[in-house]
Amino acid sequence: MSVLNLALLSVFLPTFFVVSITPGMCMTLALSLGITVGVRRALWMMIGELLGVGIVAIASAVGVATFMLGYPTVFEVAKVAGGAYLIWLGVQLWRSRGKMAMPEEGAILPSSTRWQLATQGFITAIANPKGWAFLVVLLPPFIDSSLPIVPQLTALILIILSMEFLCLLLYANGGRTLRRALRSGDKVRLANRISGSLMMLVGVWLALG
Repeated sequence: MSVLNLALLSVFLPTFFVVSITPGMCMTLALSLGITVGVRRALWMMIGELLGVGIVAIASAVGVATFMLGYPTVFEVAKVAGGAYLIWLGVQLWRSRGKMAMPEEGAILPSSTRWQLATQGFITAIANPKGWAFLVVLLPPFIDSSLPIVPQLTALILIILSMEFLCLLLYANGGRTLRRALRSGDKVRLANRISGSLMMLVGVWLALG
């Protein structure tokens, strides 16, 4: 017996691909880091983000998300704190300072650690209200009650994470293309400001969403 209902799967794949590819907090963050730290280092942010998405998906399936959305005080505090952190990082990028900025000619900047990048991705995913809302609404209907639940949930989450990773890579590579075009002379400052603006946008989006 198949782990997944093929009829449901044929609807699930395009539905979640559209959800993943649509510009949002995590994709904007991937684009921003693609500009400033490059795709390879942005992979650490993606690891944190995918871990966060996996946790949200599991919570959505078992009903924890419904409880959290029903008692939003703690969630709101985490959301605002995460947004403020990203806004602060964006301001640092705008000023061509901080560990995520591209160094201007002759300048030496400390680089972000892998842990810092992964934490940034995790916070963005776990405190994203739209991510919770999408998974609460969209994931349960694709679970067939006539089939074993755990194998289905495992397979669906792996599919979600695979599509999310693909889309993150697409956005980060788009950022890398901008990085190459802007990495010269006074254009470095422009690249940092573009990335900083995107980072601040994600922070405001997260805090007020």
